[in-house]
Amino acid sequence: MPGVSALGLSYAERKQLAVNLTRVLTLYRSILDAYIIEFFTDNLWGTLPCSWQEALDGLNPPQLASLLLGMPGQGEVVRYRSVWPLTLLALKSTAFALAFTRTPSFQTPSEFLENPSQSSRLTAPFRKHVRPKKQHEIRRLGELVKKLSDLTGCSQVVDVGSGQGHLSRFMSLGLGLMVKSIEGDQRLVERAQRLDQELLQALEKEEKRNPWVTQRGARHSPQHVVQWVDPTALCEELLLPLEDTGDSGTRLLLTGLHACGDLSVALLKHFCCCPEVAALASVGCCYMKLSDPGGYPLSQWVAGLPGYELPYRLREGACHAIEEYAERLQKAGPGLRAHCYRAALETVIRHVRPDLRRPGVQGIPRVHQLKIEEYVRQGLQRVGLDPLLPLDLPALWAQQAQENRVVAFFSLALLLAPLVESLILLDRLLYLEEQGFSAELLPIFSPELSPRNLVLVATKMPLGQALSSLETEGS
Repeated sequence: MPGVSALGLSYAERKQLAVNLTRVLTLYRSILDAYIIEFFTDNLWGTLPCSWQEALDGLNPPQLASLLLGMPGQGEVVRYRSVWPLTLLALKSTAFALAFTRTPSFQTPSEFLENPSQSSRLTAPFRKHVRPKKQHEIRRLGELVKKLSDLTGCSQVVDVGSGQGHLSRFMSLGLGLMVKSIEGDQRLVERAQRLDQELLQALEKEEKRNPWVTQRGARHSPQHVVQWVDPTALCEELLLPLEDTGDSGTRLLLTGLHACGDLSVALLKHFCCCPEVAALASVGCCYMKLSDPGGYPLSQWVAGLPGYELPYRLREGACHAIEEYAERLQKAGPGLRAHCYRAALETVIRHVRPDLRRPGVQGIPRVHQLKIEEYVRQGLQRVGLDPLLPLDLPALWAQQAQENRVVAFFSLALLLAPLVESLILLDRLLYLEEQGFSAELLPIFSPELSPRNLVLVATKMPLGQALSSLETEGS
């Protein structure tokens, strides 16, 4: 997906981008605020301009992927079947122009060409127990952290919200970094420690099989600590040097791979207020879990803009993966009907219980194989209503016939969602710059594998052009 690169934008240009983003999000807020399950109850299609309805009505899923989301199938020639209104074309162009690009600057052959489950750029011991998406993420972020550590002279890396320790393990045992791994869940820490030992044993066996491969220096497993990090308070454990260094002058690099909600904010605040922390490399996610206020906005500039507010619905929408949905549209599989079915169910629920709005419906298996009336009956049972209620079948069938309209409206919201993510991340950039630090946003993961792929990099010493080298692929 095209977009704007944060790299190279001046401070003034970043501030103007925030102004533009808030204006556009205010203009199209009704689309972003809408819940797709209320498509029929709130007549969402009727809220669109008539000219938009005419342009979008009747488009099949592959056409929506190509014409609206700008993601045509391989070899497809983009052809509009009618003249689109300028307002809809302007929306599409603006969404592309203002969102941060998630396309990495490097172009290398896929590491999963030979085997879709095994990265060719990781050795077998580091792939074990790690899914392909995570293999890609730990390799790319680990290599960036290594470069950033070398550039800033950091002697210790702190991986916050480390989970099972896959990133920490790769950085310490694969890249030779000194790593402290902080995780609040005791069970995850215990599993991480078991995986550490398993990896060490595998590496030792590999050395015996290949005695000509020399190990560069002593191996250091990550030091795991069970600790919840409070976003509103200083975490002393995070700042302590590793036990086996005893170095009071340690320079720290903080990192977090998809640190959830306020945890990413905590990393930023520790970087800003702690002199021991010299660098930061943070990939955020779960924006809907940000505290309001507290987690957004952080910068004074964004907080002073009209229309800066991002309520829960907008932040939740920013977590959707436009690339993944465009691929689903291209395949036009029956799974796309799930939103239409759920919206139809909502009309039945409201008819029976007007006070029951948007109840959670536990996953109904094989939705694409069900008739709409079968889905509705299972859904009624899951929300505690009588599944044998008489149903208005002609009304349900009429709603099912509007499946492509539901998909089109959802695609419109998805087109705008990257603007919300861009504003959240731009606010963090501006916050760091307001404190006098150097900061950049770099797309480092393949967005098809990992949609939340923008890493926020910050240093307390200006690195200039050296920051751009962090994006490059290792040999």
